[in-house]
Amino acid sequence: MPRASGHPEAIVRPMAAAQAFDVERISPREELAEFVDYHWLVRWSVSKPHQQQVVPQPRVHIAAEDGQLLVHGVSRNPFHRMLTECGHVLGTAFHAGGFRPLLKRSVSAISETVQPGRDLLSGDDRPVGNQILAGTESAEMIEVFERYLLLSHPVPDPTGREVTALVGESQCRRDIVRADQLAAHAGYSLRTLQRLFSEYVGIGPKWVIQRFRILDAAAAAHSGDPIDWSALAYELGFSDQAHLTRILTQVVGTPPAKYVRTSVTR
Repeated sequence: MPRASGHPEAIVRPMAAAQAFDVERISPREELAEFVDYHWLVRWSVSKPHQQQVVPQPRVHIAAEDGQLLVHGVSRNPFHRMLTECGHVLGTAFHAGGFRPLLKRSVSAISETVQPGRDLLSGDDRPVGNQILAGTESAEMIEVFERYLLLSHPVPDPTGREVTALVGESQCRRDIVRADQLAAHAGYSLRTLQRLFSEYVGIGPKWVIQRFRILDAAAAAHSGDPIDWSALAYELGFSDQAHLTRILTQVVGTPPAKYVRTSVTR
């Protein structure tokens, strides 16, 4: 199965995480590539409970948990999971503009919620969730998952494709630090861009841009290289170092200097 890169910088304290679980990221089949960025499979085996935090991103996830498929809307809140003994979870990460063709309504309607697939998509997700959680082979589990997603008959949406591209631009271009810059780049008014993001992403462009800049800061913290936090704050578009410190602390739970120390130790 083709591998996908994903966004490893979203894993908080990655060195400690690597001791507790393995993450495999797999590209979707061609029919779903317009909508799905990648599938992720987490396997763990721990002698004592391990609590893992992941930085939320501007994308919808569906994960096989508790004998069902749960749809995780975009959330501003920290995401935590307690891992015990051994097990696995298979999930799907959608492109930022890729879930609306399955949901067939505004993605903002499910933001800050976690709901069973059967309440939002086509078909009963419980047999699929149970089959995935009882599985052992990645390819077989993904085949079952993808068949369920295709039951919703998603149709490619040019606007969704454009929104996905704009979110990609905001991720890759550090010079985009404000929503009005992204709107000008896209040739839209700020109000139009906000409406598009609400409809297709589930959250506004200001949050999306700042979240990617925070992930850039997290990647710097994980690198082990010396960091000039004042210079980094300026580069990432924060008003000053205190502003970056406040936002990063809210996201990862500790101030930057402490986060760096705990991120480079196992």
